[in-house]
Amino acid sequence: MSDQLPHPPKAVIFDWDNTLVDSWGTIQAALNMTFAEFGKEPWTLDETKQRVARSLRDSFPVLFGEDKWHAAKDSFYAHFQSIHLETLTPLAGAYDLLCALRDNGTYIGVVSNKNGDFLRKEAEHLGWTEFFGKIIGATDAANDKPAPDPVHMAMGDSSAPQYENLWFVGDSVVDIQCARNVGATAILIGNEITGHSDGQNSATLSPDWHFGDCEALVGVVKSFSKVL
Repeated sequence: MSDQLPHPPKAVIFDWDNTLVDSWGTIQAALNMTFAEFGKEPWTLDETKQRVARSLRDSFPVLFGEDKWHAAKDSFYAHFQSIHLETLTPLAGAYDLLCALRDNGTYIGVVSNKNGDFLRKEAEHLGWTEFFGKIIGATDAANDKPAPDPVHMAMGDSSAPQYENLWFVGDSVVDIQCARNVGATAILIGNEITGHSDGQNSATLSPDWHFGDCEALVGVVKSFSKVL
């Protein structure tokens, strides 16, 4: 990881959950309600953080088996829908970070492994939709993160110059993998890399830059305005 600060980005793609909003408690609650229905042991919050990174269509067949994962998916979505907006909380500095990027003229998109309908409802609920060119969730593209497909969808058809300095900002191993798959600068937000159990050799992945929270990254982005 370089000691120098990253160059000003032409475009930034954000992960959503636990990058811009705090949703671990909501995810854990919906998962454990689903586990209870299917006779599985509940996960602690730490277990949830380490095991949740890939999309539901990639992870649920492993968790519940090919014969039950569709039913488990319906159960999880029902539980999640009932609580996700009332528990939605922006992370400290997230709004200021989005404002700073917008003020610099940076293109901003979202690529998440959360269901796309839930994702867009949450952005609308927070009044953040206007920040983003596109908001791409699970199953919106042919393949989910860490595949490059959703990033290409989020960037749009006429975005070739923006790929010259693209940031992917997230909190998990899957986000770092996705950044590598599209040639983006991988920026980690948070005190730890989540999702260590996902992906072969994932523990060896490290970001290009690491910031403790969104507030720490705001200062860097605002410094760019002095040279742009």
